[in-house]
Amino acid sequence: MTTLRAESVSRIFEGRGGGVHAVDGVSLEVAPGELVVVTGRSGAGKTTLLNLLGGLDRPTSGRVLLGDDDLSTLGEDGLAAVRRDRVGYVFQSFGLIPVLSAAENVEVPLRLQRTDPAERARRVAEALDLVGLGAHAAQRPYELSGGQQQRVGIARALAARPQVLLADEPTGQLDSGTAATVMDLIGELVHARGVAAVVTTHDAALVRRADRVIELHDGRTREPETATAAG
Repeated sequence: MTTLRAESVSRIFEGRGGGVHAVDGVSLEVAPGELVVVTGRSGAGKTTLLNLLGGLDRPTSGRVLLGDDDLSTLGEDGLAAVRRDRVGYVFQSFGLIPVLSAAENVEVPLRLQRTDPAERARRVAEALDLVGLGAHAAQRPYELSGGQQQRVGIARALAARPQVLLADEPTGQLDSGTAATVMDLIGELVHARGVAAVVTTHDAALVRRADRVIELHDGRTREPETATAAG
């Protein structure tokens, strides 16, 4: 069963010199519990592709389907509901709110969903335990290491129990050892929770942790390679 599908998706940005094809005719499918890694140099279109897959941007042509829902047919309210309830995001810059504790950061998407307070507290504790930070719930981002902050970001993305997890260069600000730990964690959680995940990276050392690899070059996909998942 496919959770996420892109069909001949293109995104053209208009500039003074004409149209720039940031993404050019990309098609892919991601199944529940599958970790797909998208590689490519800076400017290859990785971030633009994630924005299209997550409903943060609309394709110039082609379509993105989440389950049976065609995102191109949804209005702004419908897309906002998809982003809130069905897609989790992990960012390279962590994206944590500095004045909030780890638990309060994880709680943000659940507040947006208007989750019952008791259930909200339970899910926050569960998510922090999943990423090994249950004992750090009261700490603020500046009191945590970079790797711990990214794990809070992962917990926040998963707390709302999304169908899809999108991570844009999630290890870009981490040292190689911490990056490997974070990628292993993402893989374990994706497989255990049956989430369809797409992760972008330019770090070749992390590619082997994927179930499947797609390479982007000038907005186009090359033949996918099979990677051996760690563990």
